[in-house]
Amino acid sequence: MKLLPNDASFFAHFEQHGRKTVEGCRAFLEMVEAPTDLEAQAGRVKRIEHECDEITHAVVAALHKTFITPIDRNDIYRLITRMDDIMDLVEAAADRLALYDIVQMTKEAGELGRCLVSSAEHVLSAVSSIRDLKRPDSILQHCIEINRLENVADDILRSALARLFREEKDAITVMKWKEIYEALESATDRCEDVANIIEGVVLENS
Repeated sequence: MKLLPNDASFFAHFEQHGRKTVEGCRAFLEMVEAPTDLEAQAGRVKRIEHECDEITHAVVAALHKTFITPIDRNDIYRLITRMDDIMDLVEAAADRLALYDIVQMTKEAGELGRCLVSSAEHVLSAVSSIRDLKRPDSILQHCIEINRLENVADDILRSALARLFREEKDAITVMKWKEIYEALESATDRCEDVANIIEGVVLENS
């Protein structure tokens, strides 16, 4: 069935994906702050990531069926794929925690996890607001905060790697944590990509 011109389902999908991303980031943070059964906890993150994939596929399918889109179709595609990248990276980090059976968590993993949850919450708020582009200032405030949090994550990553190389004597452990830290910081980079796309949409339509 053809979607109606300016079909609002794109915005509903963005919000649904944003909510799932927040849920996934919180589930990862729970792994770090309260590790109990890492396999089961990583499995929960993976299920959420799969649900995000399904939403992304629905958006791409809708793009092929929709003649007139509410915002630029390239922006829709870039926005949903960058949002999807966030959960891909979170799932990768959760998978590594379980795969490497890391039970002794680091304070930096918690700091990156909390930073990521905050970023995801602002992504959700921003994508939920683009239905109504008549209030650009509130949308842009979320984008500014996402950019700030990405800089915070950069600083945490640098400190985490410096401490890891300084204090950890086991090279394999260094490699494991480096991979996890970098996946989490990359997830905040993808949040920033989302913010930049939204900022462009706001400016184009204001």
